[in-house]
Amino acid sequence: MANRLTVLGSCGAWPEPGRACSGFVVEFQGFRVVLDLGYGTLPRLLTLLGSPVADGLGAVVITHRHPDHMVDLHGLFRARWYGRPHAAPIPLLAAEGVLARVAELEEAGEDDVRQVFDERPLPASSYEIGPFQVESRLLPHWVPNCGVRLSAPGLTVAYTGDTGPDDALIELGRDADLFVVDATSRGQRDQHAAAPPGPLLLLTAHEAGEFAAAAGARRLLLTHFWPGNDRERSRAEALRVFDGEVLIADEGVEVLLP
Repeated sequence: MANRLTVLGSCGAWPEPGRACSGFVVEFQGFRVVLDLGYGTLPRLLTLLGSPVADGLGAVVITHRHPDHMVDLHGLFRARWYGRPHAAPIPLLAAEGVLARVAELEEAGEDDVRQVFDERPLPASSYEIGPFQVESRLLPHWVPNCGVRLSAPGLTVAYTGDTGPDDALIELGRDADLFVVDATSRGQRDQHAAAPPGPLLLLTAHEAGEFAAAAGARRLLLTHFWPGNDRERSRAEALRVFDGEVLIADEGVEVLLP
């Protein structure tokens, strides 16, 4: 099994036709961890695993409770609840409110959900999951959002979830082999409703490039594109301020890891 990151979904807010919302699978030394499970990601995850009940999945990380990042966690719950009722719970590293939202969708108690998922709250100083040391940092968003940093010998992958500009992003992505960064660039789509008033709580592609450069990341993977955005324009904006390789998250794309 190759060490790689596979894009399950790349859209923010809602998925474009043929696409899905936020989701990634990191595979390293035979261990698989999924980062976020937004709209439309579960079928892609099960296809990658080659299992309708998610056999072979080592852990799940959910950065925050917005549905474009976690709603398909409910589908994963059902796959395990009905398809693997006696299996050991899957480690679930999740921000505040995620487990409760799954329980609400199922009209079940949180104790039932915990029979499928072994919840480990985020943010936290560190967890050991498979070969990874997982660190997390609270980042600015409308609800608690936790950026995560997965480290193993010879590899660091960092992922922001959704976030506004914040210096914590520099430490999150410090010297990462791959930094997966929110690049919503909502302003590209003037015809859509404006962002709510108040502080900026999503990044542009230009800002993603600035933070990746400040962090000294080796490669930058832009994601969470507002539906209809020009992704090549986003790449060009990031390249103005980041000297490394800038990749674009597209469904099914595989990024080889060291």
